[in-house]
Amino acid sequence: MCWSSTADLVAGSAVAVVGVAALASVRHGRDLLLAALPLVLGAHQLIEAVVWRGEDGDVGAGTAAVARTAWAVIAYPLLPVLVPVGVLLAVGAAAAPARRRLLLALVALGVVVSAALAVAVFRHDVSAQVHGHTLRYGVGVTHPVLIGVGYLLATVGALLASGQRDIHLVGLACGAGAVVCLLLWQAAFVSTWCALAAVASLLVLRWLHRSRTVQ
Repeated sequence: MCWSSTADLVAGSAVAVVGVAALASVRHGRDLLLAALPLVLGAHQLIEAVVWRGEDGDVGAGTAAVARTAWAVIAYPLLPVLVPVGVLLAVGAAAAPARRRLLLALVALGVVVSAALAVAVFRHDVSAQVHGHTLRYGVGVTHPVLIGVGYLLATVGALLASGQRDIHLVGLACGAGAVVCLLLWQAAFVSTWCALAAVASLLVLRWLHRSRTVQ
């Protein structure tokens, strides 16, 4: 998330442009899912711009509710599956058996986490509340600490376990960025999610360009 509707709109547009460039750089079908990550992150921020406008009373209640739900679907059920599956497809063919088994385990974990979060999203109305310079979403997730740990293992863990240097860098950036974002979010200070999404997206684009050069 960003700290305002305008910030989300600007950052989301920039990340979406990187996402289009990433998809245009794909040369192998196995890379497509991971290459789509920047575009998903860009769309996520653009959707949140509408959530902010809803909290400010600038859009109707129905539009704001749809935006909150769309934001939650991407953040919760989608990403913990998209990331580990994308990594597995991108590196699985060249991965050693032990690494492949680890990635398969992380995919399975992501599916379990995604299922639990999907149930929460579709059973409860998604709420959002402005708190300082951040938005706080309410979804009704049970066992949030356990789910949160599983979420990070499935996403950041898969990136770190990829065995490819550039994808590993994406994992390092996401892991460090997640800690910083959480600390600032807890303090209701300006969120750094915009910067994290931008850095991760640029690293994905770099990975695609380097893979194309090598191959």
